[in-house]
Amino acid sequence: MARPNLTDTRIGALVPRKTAYDLRDGRLRGFGVRVLPSGGKRFFVHCQHEGDRVWKTVGDFGAIGVDEARSRAAQMLAAIRRGEPAPARPEEALFEAVAETVFRRHARLWKPGTLAVNRGYLRNQIMPHFAGSTVAEIDRSAVQKWFAALKATPVAADRSMPVLSVIMREAERMGLRPEGTNPCRGVRRYRRKGRERFLSDDELRRLSARLAAHAGRRPRKVAAVRLLLLTGCRRRELLTLRWSDYREGRLFLRDGKTGPRTVWLSEPARGILDGLERRGRWVFPGSRTDRPCCPEWLNRFWSRVRAEAGLDGVRLHDLRHTHASIAMRRGETVPAIGRLLGHASPDTTLKYIHLDRATVIDAAETVGRLLGRG
Repeated sequence: MARPNLTDTRIGALVPRKTAYDLRDGRLRGFGVRVLPSGGKRFFVHCQHEGDRVWKTVGDFGAIGVDEARSRAAQMLAAIRRGEPAPARPEEALFEAVAETVFRRHARLWKPGTLAVNRGYLRNQIMPHFAGSTVAEIDRSAVQKWFAALKATPVAADRSMPVLSVIMREAERMGLRPEGTNPCRGVRRYRRKGRERFLSDDELRRLSARLAAHAGRRPRKVAAVRLLLLTGCRRRELLTLRWSDYREGRLFLRDGKTGPRTVWLSEPARGILDGLERRGRWVFPGSRTDRPCCPEWLNRFWSRVRAEAGLDGVRLHDLRHTHASIAMRRGETVPAIGRLLGHASPDTTLKYIHLDRATVIDAAETVGRLLGRG
C-alpha cells in the first residue's frame, strides 16, 4: 500500500504518544517527520549509504513547512548519495542533539540495562552542565570544571566520564569535532575507597552454617546463594538460567554481560543443580512459572542471612569477589580467573582479586627466603 504524501494539514493533526513515532513521506523516499512525546514534530532524512545508516534532522515543523522541508531533504539525500557530508545545521551541533544521536546508534551495541544506566548518567550528571553548548566548543578545561563540580558524588562522576567520552569520540566521527580532540582523555578519576570485599575463612564458615539452617524451608534460595559462590556468576546470569542451559556438566550462558560464555562447574555446583526440582524451564522460576524470578526474590533472603551470619554490608556481588580471591590463593592465573568470571579484560579481573593478610605475609616470607640465600 502506497504511503500518502505528507502535508502541513496532516502533520498538524498528528497527536503525540508516550513514545516518539515516525511518519514517512509517500513522495520522497527517505524523508519523514518524527512526532515527539512533548508534542514537537521534526522533519528528518533517513537512508543507507555504503552499509551505514544515515540520520539527519531537516528542521522543526512550524519553523518550516513540509514543502520547504522536502526540498531541503532532497538536497541532503543527494549529497549523502554522492558521498558528501551534509552540512550540520547549528541545532544539530548542539551537545544534546549529538548525545541523542549517539545513544540512538548505541542502542544496538549496549545491553538494555547498560543503555538505561547510561541514560541516567546523561540526564542527571552530564546534560545539566553541557546542554546548550555546541559539541565543538567543549574543551578539556570545560570537562575538568564539570568533573570538579561532581566531587561530592565521585562514583557518579567516574561512571559518567566514559559516557561523555563516547559522545565526544562519536562527535569526531560525525565530523563535528577535529579528530584526536576528545577532551575526556587523560582526565584523572577520583580516588575512592573500593566497596569490593571478600569473605574470610571464618566468615565463609558462618555463612555456610546459616545457609544450612535455611536449607529445609528455602532450598532454592539457599541453592542460588551457594551457586553464586561456587561459580562466580553474576546474579542476573544465575537468576535467568534455563534448565536447557545446563548440560554436559556446564552452564552455557546465552547472554552474559560480555556475551555468550561457558561456565565450567565443579562437582559441588553440579550436585546443587542436580538436587533441585525441575519446575518449568527456569532454574529459579518466579511467581509466574513462565518467567524467571526477580532480583528482589533473592535480595530479601540475602539481607536476612547476612544479618544472621554477622556479615553486615556484604553484597551478593562480593561472593563473586570471594570466588576470584580463593582461586588466586590456590594458584590460578589471572587469565584463568578471567575465564572463570567471564571478563573481557585482565584489568577487570585484577579489580576482583583480593588477598588476605596471611597470604600476603606468606608471599613476603617466600620471596625473602629465596632472596636471602644470595
